[in-house]
Amino acid sequence: MSAERDEAGDGPELTSKDDAEAEESSEAGSIHQSQQEAISSPGLQRENEFRNGDRVTVRNDTVVGATRDTPGYETEKISSVDATRQELERPSSADESLSIPDDTPSVQGSLVSPSPGRNGRYSSYGQSPTPSLRPFDRRFQARTSPSPFSSPRASSPAFLNAHSRTSSAAFTINDGAEGEKPEAPWEVVRWTKLRRMTGQALSEVGRRNFGRPTCIAIAASIVLGTSKGIILTFDYNQNLKSIIGQGTKAVESGPVTSISISADHSTIAAGHASGSIFTWEITKSAKPFLHIPPIDKSRNPNSDGHVSNVAILHIGFLGMRHTALASADDHGMAFSHLATRGMGVVARSVKTTRILGRYPEKVAPTMRQKKPSSVLSFSPLPLGNAEHSTDTLGLVALLTPYLLVIVSTTPIAQTQYKAPRPKEVAAHGAMTAALAWFPSVKLKAKDPTTSGNSSQVKLVYCWSNILTVLEILEVESSTDTGSEGPPSLQFKPRSRWKAEEAIVGVQWLGRSVLAVLTITQQLVILEDPTMVVTDSSDLIQKHIYHSDLFSPQLNQLVDQLDDEEVAGMHGVVADAFYMSFRAYKGRLFLLGYNEISFGTLSNWADRLLALMEDGNYIGAIQLATSYYSGEVSKVAVGLPEDNDSRHGLVQEKLTEMMTASLNYAFGKNKEAKETRIDTTQMKELSSVCIAACNSMQDNEFLFDDVYVYFKDAGIETFFIDSLVPYISSDEVNELPPTIVKDLVNRYTTRNLHRQLEELLCHLDPHTMDLDQITTLCKANHLYDALLYVWSQALDDHITIMSDLLDLAERQYNSESEVDLEKREADLASASKIFPYLSYVLTNRIYPTGKIISDDSATLAKAEIYHFFFSGDSKGAGLEKSRNAPSPKHGARGNFPELRRVLDFDAPSFLSMLNEAFEDSFLNGPQDRMASEATGHLTEEQKFGLSVNRQWIVSILLEVMTPPKYEADDTIYLDMFIARNLPKFYQFVLLPGHVLHRVLVGLCQYPSEEVADDCQLSVEYLLSIYQPPDLSSLIPLIHKARFYRVLKSIYKRESRYAELLETCLEDHSNTDDVFDCISNCLRPGAGLSEKQIKDVRRVIIDHGYDIIGADVQKAASTIDEYAPDLHSNLLGTIDGEDGAQYQYLQIILEPETPSAERLRRDARSNNFIEQYIRLLCKYNPSHVSEYVEQLETGDLRLEEVLPALESSNAVDAAVILMARAGKVREGIDRLTAHLQNLEHTILGLLDGADESPDAANTAETGQDLIDTVQKYARIGSWICQRQSKLVEKSKHNLKRHKSTKGLDEALSSDEELWLDLIDSVVKVTKNVTEVLERQERQASFEDDSQLSSGLQQLELSNLVRDLRSVVQDTFTSLLAATSVAHEKDAHRTDASFLRILRAFLSRASLSSPSLSNLRSVLGAIFSAYSYEESLLSLASRMLDKNLFVHVDEADNLRRRGWRPLGQVCEGCGRKIWGPGAGGYIWDAWQHNNEERGLIDRGRRGAPASRSSSREGKGKAATRREDPLAITGSDTENGNDTTDGRGPVVIFSCRHMFHRACLEKMQDEEAAASQDETPGRPTADLVCPLCR
Repeated sequence: MSAERDEAGDGPELTSKDDAEAEESSEAGSIHQSQQEAISSPGLQRENEFRNGDRVTVRNDTVVGATRDTPGYETEKISSVDATRQELERPSSADESLSIPDDTPSVQGSLVSPSPGRNGRYSSYGQSPTPSLRPFDRRFQARTSPSPFSSPRASSPAFLNAHSRTSSAAFTINDGAEGEKPEAPWEVVRWTKLRRMTGQALSEVGRRNFGRPTCIAIAASIVLGTSKGIILTFDYNQNLKSIIGQGTKAVESGPVTSISISADHSTIAAGHASGSIFTWEITKSAKPFLHIPPIDKSRNPNSDGHVSNVAILHIGFLGMRHTALASADDHGMAFSHLATRGMGVVARSVKTTRILGRYPEKVAPTMRQKKPSSVLSFSPLPLGNAEHSTDTLGLVALLTPYLLVIVSTTPIAQTQYKAPRPKEVAAHGAMTAALAWFPSVKLKAKDPTTSGNSSQVKLVYCWSNILTVLEILEVESSTDTGSEGPPSLQFKPRSRWKAEEAIVGVQWLGRSVLAVLTITQQLVILEDPTMVVTDSSDLIQKHIYHSDLFSPQLNQLVDQLDDEEVAGMHGVVADAFYMSFRAYKGRLFLLGYNEISFGTLSNWADRLLALMEDGNYIGAIQLATSYYSGEVSKVAVGLPEDNDSRHGLVQEKLTEMMTASLNYAFGKNKEAKETRIDTTQMKELSSVCIAACNSMQDNEFLFDDVYVYFKDAGIETFFIDSLVPYISSDEVNELPPTIVKDLVNRYTTRNLHRQLEELLCHLDPHTMDLDQITTLCKANHLYDALLYVWSQALDDHITIMSDLLDLAERQYNSESEVDLEKREADLASASKIFPYLSYVLTNRIYPTGKIISDDSATLAKAEIYHFFFSGDSKGAGLEKSRNAPSPKHGARGNFPELRRVLDFDAPSFLSMLNEAFEDSFLNGPQDRMASEATGHLTEEQKFGLSVNRQWIVSILLEVMTPPKYEADDTIYLDMFIARNLPKFYQFVLLPGHVLHRVLVGLCQYPSEEVADDCQLSVEYLLSIYQPPDLSSLIPLIHKARFYRVLKSIYKRESRYAELLETCLEDHSNTDDVFDCISNCLRPGAGLSEKQIKDVRRVIIDHGYDIIGADVQKAASTIDEYAPDLHSNLLGTIDGEDGAQYQYLQIILEPETPSAERLRRDARSNNFIEQYIRLLCKYNPSHVSEYVEQLETGDLRLEEVLPALESSNAVDAAVILMARAGKVREGIDRLTAHLQNLEHTILGLLDGADESPDAANTAETGQDLIDTVQKYARIGSWICQRQSKLVEKSKHNLKRHKSTKGLDEALSSDEELWLDLIDSVVKVTKNVTEVLERQERQASFEDDSQLSSGLQQLELSNLVRDLRSVVQDTFTSLLAATSVAHEKDAHRTDASFLRILRAFLSRASLSSPSLSNLRSVLGAIFSAYSYEESLLSLASRMLDKNLFVHVDEADNLRRRGWRPLGQVCEGCGRKIWGPGAGGYIWDAWQHNNEERGLIDRGRRGAPASRSSSREGKGKAATRREDPLAITGSDTENGNDTTDGRGPVVIFSCRHMFHRACLEKMQDEEAAASQDETPGRPTADLVCPLCR
């Protein structure tokens, strides 16, 4: 059986000859071929439409239905989406015509240089009207920059992305617009209701007779399955052809749940809710062709098939056979069915093979329940019209909640591909799935990616909102399996797309077009492989039939939250739509609740026609233009991807649409009697017509037809204004002379001369009226345009330059009153000669910058060089300029044109030549015109071709000589020569005296403005020229302050002292000073002793300058390379304390510890003392921190103590006293300062009521309390330090064991503690009394009566902070006096008690009543009591945790160790388990008896246990007794003759017979001769882990 195969359908079908021929065409041609001629004029109607009511006809396999009549064009306005282009204008100031420098290199290998600005110089004739600073570090640029306008093409029409209820907002492409786009006038899909079919199947009578339709299948017939088990077959004329199933077993099998049509359209397969499958021949529908009943597994456990009462949800034919089927049911099982032919009385037999799923089983309560499953989507691969290797495999694709499975059913069932659910699927979303195959089809053109004549097989599948396209490729097998082996396939996921909502259906409308149905019944048109959404539409009004088929089976996945694999997998099981959403031959068919309909995707012709019918001519032209250029989707609207084919289809229609639109707009259409189009729409019409013609490159239609319409109507200005952006962007550069004339008139009448100049420079000058343009440009100073027109239209580069020079001379020679504004404009225009020359001499068109052809550029350069450097002007026809006197120099003599331009602006001319020198034209007189015969050249051109750099430099040296040219001009010639000689030394040769004169001239520059340029030029020149007596030039260079040049000379001549002096003189780069010192004095620098001595002399002589350059760098550099010069440099800044402080800070407190280089000598001590004195002045708060870092002997206390005391740095003074051994004086100074702080705090509290700044008072009070805390800590540190020293000295002496009594006098260190505690307590007591009194006062008064100062002071916090000072001090005392020494235990709490007793005695003398101290002492002892409680609580918690851990460890120990195996690691015999032997039973009984004895005698002496050592861990502690497994009837339990005996198990879980273990260890001991055999148990070690 043979069959032709469909290209784009869901299922293959037999087609007629005409059908096959139609299918061989491309996709663009297969969709409404007749509609390609649909738009010829606004009144045309589609030829393929008909009005037959409910009848649907099939013509060329194109299903068409009734549509509305085409209305006439009665609309009066032309609407547009795009707004009118605003006119683009440029500033028109005269300053903009100046040449502006940039860093753009020339075309011929230019060097990029920086571009500093230049000052203006046009106060008198001969001075440059353009900036002249840095003339050789810039590039000339024209004012007219290339294409300032953006592309004028209109974007895609707005309605292409329209969204409303008919276009899902979830799938539209957001283009950034704020407002909502207008709705497209066409339907995304043109739907046709099948009225007669709907009436027969969905009416009340039909439902009563046949049941409600449940599924639909489309091929050559339209087939419906119903709820009563009946199948209805319709043709495309909606005639009911047959009713299948009535009076058969099919009616008893329940509703039809799935349906399919065979490849030859002759057989129908149906699956029923009971599990039965029937196939029917359409022509013989009285009885089924094949019946596959469900099976009963209890009766036939070995048979395969669907289980009874499980619905067949999916069914399909495999390949071309009627007897090969595949099906899937509700419980996730899928089968392939192959029936025999059957002959005579022999009935057909069916072989069923399971390809997916498991049969339901009874699960025990203790077993874990298996995850439920179902087949959410299913499809066999249909056959295409091209041969493919997959045709013989019978591929079937299935989607479950977990996997995509592709199974081949022929020759055997085999899984070809599996893919899990994508991770991108959103959690808790709707559980949906869909898939569809696209078979291999013939292509009209070769596939650009595979170069094949047929397409690849593709599968699109969706899980929830993730859509994936899978491509199936055939690969060559690595092994030769013969011609009969199955093909090797490669499954390649190619594209992926994420939707905003779950997808319930997907179908192929063409090879590259997908129809996607979402859960909210939104239809999305998607392009493959770009995955671009081209259209979307809402199908909610279609009421698509859907059914809840999967939730009874899969609800457990939603509710089973305790399973990690499925928890969060889905939030809801969605209804099924697959049985009512079908596609066939590029058309969609929908089964709804109330109607059956089909739809065709509107193609490009439909959409254009819809816009024209809607009156939107402008939108139609824009859309057609985008179709032509390919800016929007092509495949989805039926256009070919090939540009040539697409252009041929669209261009003719686009031209007809523009003609029809212009006819209507200008009132020339018969249906429109007068023009009724407003101004805005006329401008829009002109704009879209220009865009369309420009896209098609059809300037003939644009200027001969479109422009004529506007010209005849007198509104050609609309056309011109719309054309301007295309001219500016160089998309249109050729205009007819009439339009150029209108353009010029348009801009001149509006006084937009600058804008006109820019436009003229973008047009082809050959179409212009040169007389008109020349007059216009000269009158309005449009010399950019004039230079462009003359050079391009006439190839004349000389005449216009001469006119510009004449223009400049007229301004300077004018004896009448000068118009300053006109003078400035003329000079600015004349200065354009320099950028013009720069462009032309570097192969560029002025002012656009486009590249000139080589031959044209060569001739232009030859003429220009001849004009300036030939010596006369005869060739140019300008002999009058030879004898014309110069207003500055009198008679010009030779080279008149060169002198004219030099007189006008020598710096700019030389700057232009600097750029032209980079062009290879000047390399020499070699053959520059290879394509031009020498006889065709004029004498002037031949001379110009011979000009080179040597000639130009020689002529300039000859012409620019004093006194005719002053230093203001000649200095630029010197810079020009100095810059270019090193770059082109092989082309320019100059004698030494000339170079010497250039060098001297550069050193004698006329003004400071060019000093830096001259120094740079000298550096260039000296890189190639070595003066014979350079030493004689050094004074001149030094006078010119060319420090960079001097540095290079001194460095080259190893004159390092002079180099350092020069660096010191160069204030512009102070870093060189320190780099020079580093390079000269660093180790390995290679300097001689004399050179080093000279450098050090310079450092000493210029110490002040070195420190002045950068004091920090000076200090660090000298400290690293010459630390012995510190005193010399510090001496130079004697009296400047700030600089000395910074200097000393760098050398004494480096930022990194590795930088510490302090020398321990008398001088360094002086530095430290001086630094401390300066610290007291500039940073007193840092003194204490710095002093703590010093060591004993680093300074003299008497030198710094006055400064410390004067700066109130008491903490630092006390620390230094303590280190110097003056502990007593230090404590006295500390206690005195604490008393001062007390008086200060009390005074602050007394004046708090009257303080104007309460916040500052509170802050000051807190700072004073913090200061008390700091000094108390310092005192504690001193006392602790002294106590340790005393303790150490006492420990070294021999003492009696008796200790001091409480009544004995205090020692010196105890006296220190007493004084400190007494001072701290006094401060705390006195201040606390005042604070508590104020706090009590505050408690009796409201906030309004309190002063602001008391309100800001946090009294309770201050009291707490003070008491904490006393507590910390006593804590330090207790820690220092109560901790006993390791070897000297005489130290006890007696010292603490003596100090406390002395303190109380002293307090009683000063205060007879201790009531004042009660609160302070109470706080002290309560703190100690609180600490004791915390310690006891912590101890109890630790004890409890320790018990828990010990108990856990004991339990683990008692649990024992599980051996790794059942055999002895030594002998390999089995110890326990099956087959170990009967002796284990005897040993077990013996052990039980022994345990009983142990339990009864537990009160007696405990059994002795032998300790054991570990191997990898500790060995199991075993008794030599009953707990060991012993041999039968042996007294010692150590019968090793048959491998039985006690067993040893280690913590590493290795197990041995004890006898085997001892034997192994005895052998090892004997080998090492370190031990004797017979080790005790304590020496047992695992031999495997040792």
